[in-house]
Amino acid sequence: MADRNHPSAKPAARTVLNLGNLPPKKQGFGAAAQYARTPSRVDPNNPPWPAYRGYHEFSFAHETMGKRLPTILGKAVDDEIAKFFRGKDFMNAPWLFAEAYKYRRLHECFSISKYWKDYDVFFRQKCDTFSRSNTAVFELSTRFAEPFAYEEGASEADKLKARELLFHELTQVCLWGNATDLSLLINMTEEDIKNLQSTGGEHLAATEKNILGNHLDRLWKLVSNMKGGRIDFVLDNAGFELYCDCVYADWLVQSGIANEIHFHGKRFAWFVSDVTRKDWDWLLNSMLYGSLFSQATDAEVQSLKQMGQRWKEYERKGQWIYEQHPFWCTGYTFWSISQEAPDLFLHLAESDLVMFKGDLNHRKLTYDCQAPSDTPFDMAIGPLASEDGAPPVVSLRTIKSDVVVGVPGDVSSKLDNEEPGWRISGKYAVVLLSDGLPGKPVSFGQQ
Repeated sequence: MADRNHPSAKPAARTVLNLGNLPPKKQGFGAAAQYARTPSRVDPNNPPWPAYRGYHEFSFAHETMGKRLPTILGKAVDDEIAKFFRGKDFMNAPWLFAEAYKYRRLHECFSISKYWKDYDVFFRQKCDTFSRSNTAVFELSTRFAEPFAYEEGASEADKLKARELLFHELTQVCLWGNATDLSLLINMTEEDIKNLQSTGGEHLAATEKNILGNHLDRLWKLVSNMKGGRIDFVLDNAGFELYCDCVYADWLVQSGIANEIHFHGKRFAWFVSDVTRKDWDWLLNSMLYGSLFSQATDAEVQSLKQMGQRWKEYERKGQWIYEQHPFWCTGYTFWSISQEAPDLFLHLAESDLVMFKGDLNHRKLTYDCQAPSDTPFDMAIGPLASEDGAPPVVSLRTIKSDVVVGVPGDVSSKLDNEEPGWRISGKYAVVLLSDGLPGKPVSFGQQ
């Protein structure tokens, strides 16, 4: 057994390796060692002189064990793993799948933690963007805080016209509210946000010409025939866009068009700014109890609180229902809903209208393919338009990625030539409607 009291068993003093602190040639572990040679048997645990060890900072052993060896082993493992995935990297994968995979893995990192399971790494950004949207927030709240009412003595024709005008205006508010997308607009100033979120009537009239595929009139014809129906919102961004969605849904209930609104959010942090349950609760609670806008007047604060109270009452009565099906946080496109989530398809089939909000939902509706821009929307969304029982579907999308359908070919060609970045600028939008096949018995697995 090695002698633990032998001088060679003591750890060497740590010396930082630098040009002014190199051990002299005849000291340390050199030829004239300061420790006597081991008198007993020699073996790995009892070398003839003190062994170099990884904790000796003055030695190359420290560099090798701490840096070189992990790198060597890592490269060896990487090479073995790479054999199974040659040519199969993120740049070769379909963009939609690769992007969704990234957020799934990010969620996995937190989900396996004991204390960080429900942590939303993007939550602060979402809150900040809403709190910096005070101009547009109060422009809507001061106008729509009071319950919707017709002018006294209005005829039925006047009431219908009033509903139509408000429908067009609020649908556009809901559409352009999507312009604030945290995953795309990282370094916005407060002035940038105000410009993006302007909700004035004149501004909306000016921007309607930028709706390249415009089914607003068809959508109104469908909605105007509803009385106490059910409308589903497949949500996109939290913060200001969610606020706009709720203002819109509030009016749909008050006008009698809908009596039940289902809001579909995400189960965990997704594509930076997508709505989660935490975002939903935060918005409604902030309107009632928060103090986000320090410069707001008493009237502005009261208008926000009044709307928040009404929205909370909708929740309590079951008129507003927040849901979060796991399918929304997968890499599947919406062509696969009936196969991968038949329960969700059956649930949506009960709706009178499903509104898909934003760019990501539009990409998933259309399979995120390089289809010609004049491809009809019904064709682009495949089974969600042609399957028996498919509900009416509308996509409210500010264009912020490559895929474009439902737009005349000459329009897209002209923009490609004159504004090369138009597909990602957020300047243009589409409102595209599919009538679906509502009322037909659902028959899964049949084409």
